[in-house]
Amino acid sequence: MIVDLVFLNAKAYLRGQIVDCSIAIEEGKIYKLGKETQMPGADKKTDLHNLLVLPGLIDTHVHLRDEHRAYKEDFNSGTSAAAAGGFTTVLDMPNNDPVTMSAQTLRNRIELAQRQIVVNTGFYSEFPQNLLECREIAATGAIAFKLFMGNQVGGVDIDDDAAIERALRAAAEAKRPVAVHAEDHVMLQAMETSLKQAKKITPTDYLRVHTPSAELQAVERMLRLSKKSGGQLHFCHLSTKESVAAIVEAKKSRAITCEVTSNHLMLTSAEMQRYGSLLVMAPALRDPSQVEALWRCLTEGAIDTLGSDHAPHTLEEKQAGNIWDVKAGIPGLEVTVPLMLTMVRKNKLSLNQVVTLLAENPTKIYGLSDKGYLEVGRDADFSIIDYQAQFKIDAAKFRSKAKFSPYHSWEVNGKPVKTVVGGQLVYDEGEIVVGGGVGKIVRGGRVFIEK
Repeated sequence: MIVDLVFLNAKAYLRGQIVDCSIAIEEGKIYKLGKETQMPGADKKTDLHNLLVLPGLIDTHVHLRDEHRAYKEDFNSGTSAAAAGGFTTVLDMPNNDPVTMSAQTLRNRIELAQRQIVVNTGFYSEFPQNLLECREIAATGAIAFKLFMGNQVGGVDIDDDAAIERALRAAAEAKRPVAVHAEDHVMLQAMETSLKQAKKITPTDYLRVHTPSAELQAVERMLRLSKKSGGQLHFCHLSTKESVAAIVEAKKSRAITCEVTSNHLMLTSAEMQRYGSLLVMAPALRDPSQVEALWRCLTEGAIDTLGSDHAPHTLEEKQAGNIWDVKAGIPGLEVTVPLMLTMVRKNKLSLNQVVTLLAENPTKIYGLSDKGYLEVGRDADFSIIDYQAQFKIDAAKFRSKAKFSPYHSWEVNGKPVKTVVGGQLVYDEGEIVVGGGVGKIVRGGRVFIEK
């Protein structure tokens, strides 16, 4: 048999071990793993010269913008940033313009994305006003539903406990997880209104609104409301040890998972003094003791996924003089993997944990049954890393339209050098080598986590 492609001389991550091997690919799938002498003939052979091959990494938390916000990012620039950052699959959040919260708005995004994407892309949906539409939204392709608790985004009244309970049941019936942005709307609004009236407009004032207690209160509320829903909850971008502790306890009896971002691991609130409004994000950055506690939670296995929360804006939107006019979030797709590999070098976590957080667990949580592992029959999605490379992050060279970063000029170890999606090389040594439309639309399935 002649296969499409064989990668030779790979150091491949196979179920927790780095193995010297070759990889045969046929029709976008892994056909064979083994010694070079065991490989079938191939139309093309590529020598990887001992580069590290990881199962295609998955960023479950990105904002690709496009549509009415294409000036910040579009599907091509965002997925190009993903490929350059070593990600083969990304999941897009629904707080867009228009908000993704119906089968039609989801179809519109899918149709637009299909022509542009260079990595696999899945989509969250907000809850519709009519919860009977949840099944249709799931059937259209929604990977999960999202509930923003810090501000009203979708069709469910976030101040109404009964409405949230109904939404959680609807998601469970549609066989989709619910991802939660946990910050208490009432607490945020009350403090922000007070500070605005007092004409408090600095980055420090932003921290006074987005407090650890606002996050914890929202986490505890969702844990309480979800007891009867029978569904699966995934808490996004947790930033405090108290929130993680509450979730760890709830995990003992329910299908609950949680995420932390690289930003909340690598940056602290003290750095707001240096970077100011650039570091405005939600939830806010925390003090060093909380950051260190998050690292302990991560290394102890209490955290299930790592997300970039890639949130591109224009530099003007990040530099508004009044902190309440500043857009929250920073780009993250092109820095997350090098930052985490650098932490592997510094013994803050292991390579196994990186793969678990960015490949294996996302596969389980979102039902991506063909991804997450280097195994025969699974999709030929590979993140290929020069683990020995040392380089400085250069935000000016980002593929994202948001060409700024607090990590600019940071020296890091471990560089994504090739990204393979469905057996096709899409990123190679600094260049996107395909046109738009190569990536596939990812649709979830019910593979609920084990309790």
